[in-house]
Amino acid sequence: MRKILKTLQSRLVVFGLILAVELVWLLILVTRLVSYSAAISAVFTVLSLLVVLWIINRDDNPAYKVAWIILIMALPLLGGLFYLAVGHKQPSRKMRRKMEKERIRTEDELLQDTEVMEEIRACDRRVEGQTRYTSVTGGYPIYKNTAARYYQIGEELYQDLLEELKKAEHFIFMEFFIVGEGKMWGSIRAILEEKAKAGVDVRFIYDDLGSVALLPANYDSQLEAAGIKCIAFNRFVPFWSLVMNNRDHRKIAVIDGHTAFSGGVNLADEYINEKVRFGHWKDTGFMLKGDAVWNYTVMFLRMWNSQRTTDISYSPYRPSVWHPQPFEGEGYVQPYGDSPLDDEGVAENVYLDILNQARDYVYIFTPYLIVDHEMQTALCLAAKRGVDVRIVTPGIPDKKMVFQLTRSYYPVLLKAGVRIYEYTPGFIHAKSYVCDDEIAVVGTINMDYRSLYLHFECGTYFYRSPVVADVKKDSLKTMEKSREITLRDTRQGFFGGLFCAVLRVFSPLL
Repeated sequence: MRKILKTLQSRLVVFGLILAVELVWLLILVTRLVSYSAAISAVFTVLSLLVVLWIINRDDNPAYKVAWIILIMALPLLGGLFYLAVGHKQPSRKMRRKMEKERIRTEDELLQDTEVMEEIRACDRRVEGQTRYTSVTGGYPIYKNTAARYYQIGEELYQDLLEELKKAEHFIFMEFFIVGEGKMWGSIRAILEEKAKAGVDVRFIYDDLGSVALLPANYDSQLEAAGIKCIAFNRFVPFWSLVMNNRDHRKIAVIDGHTAFSGGVNLADEYINEKVRFGHWKDTGFMLKGDAVWNYTVMFLRMWNSQRTTDISYSPYRPSVWHPQPFEGEGYVQPYGDSPLDDEGVAENVYLDILNQARDYVYIFTPYLIVDHEMQTALCLAAKRGVDVRIVTPGIPDKKMVFQLTRSYYPVLLKAGVRIYEYTPGFIHAKSYVCDDEIAVVGTINMDYRSLYLHFECGTYFYRSPVVADVKKDSLKTMEKSREITLRDTRQGFFGGLFCAVLRVFSPLL
């Protein structure tokens, strides 16, 4: 495996060098052409101006617009052409058409129980408004009768996932961003192969770019040969994959329709601390048993059938089919997905609503803090209103440049009263919000542009569930192990500040 990884990495380096040489050559060629012809220069200038006007008129995030406008102004000869080539970060028409067709075909599969919504309305009108938004606009209902267990570390989730997979009798659906060969994936794969041989319907989706450096080429074919139905989502294509930004960042496991796992944990050894990469790896997740699992089942099946038409109806996979006994559970649970296809920022809007409605506190785990103006304003405003806003980020980064970019947002937040902690033992990959002892969100959604605008994501909203207290307790324990950041820690000097300013301008493009 190490030889394969080194070979792939060396090929990517060579490809990058070749691409850089070609871009430099193209720049030189265009520059020389322009020097010989005022007409050519005028054409490029007009093209760049038209592209800038087009960008201004688009319904995109303002930070994304500003980044491209600055780039085009800095490189008027190639900026416009570059935007036309890679700037319109939208899924391909073919992908959009297939997924939208599958969503419309199955929209009756997810219907909100009005009695549940009325119960929430009687408890809190603000929460009712938020959950109604996610149910109506996002398309994912909220449920009762769902037991939930929170995992404060990946190792705990891993052990329960193995046990539940072993119990599977009818079907297993799994969808993950990263899969890497090792102890974790090896043990899971062995169970999946055994179950497939026993006649269990085993389906697996992994993001091809997310796993490109960790798995052999055409790994989906290997799994198919072992009886595991498999899709490599958005297959990696050199250079073009740099443009195809819409990755499947979800982590979903559904077992027999009544049990589901999700959270930040991928299927690689660092997520269970079997391999040390950036100190201790802190991740979180949860298990659901009950009615709310249906949202994750539909989420998976829509992705699967948009890529490989298999199911005429989703009804055979409902939670009650293989679990006829009534489900039990406290509180309300709402799993939801976010997609770059619908131009609706569900993931960010859920976060913003929590911040805007908070009364006492909001505690946040995020590996990356690369926020737009709206999110920054919401964080600052909540703190200025007297809400105890605390954010935990990594103490040991996985990407140094992104970590420096994360730190560039600290000063304005600290000045507003937001408290920021860095997880001293290592890297925190968890993504969670907990608020006022009533609301928690745990899922796959980072506080960065990719998660909030470009990727397929998922999260679960817990209201008056025991999970809320568990997330709060974990947050406070994690802060005790972390170092609180002060304004003095954010000093970077002139050149460091200048570098961060450049990073922040182009952060939506990274």
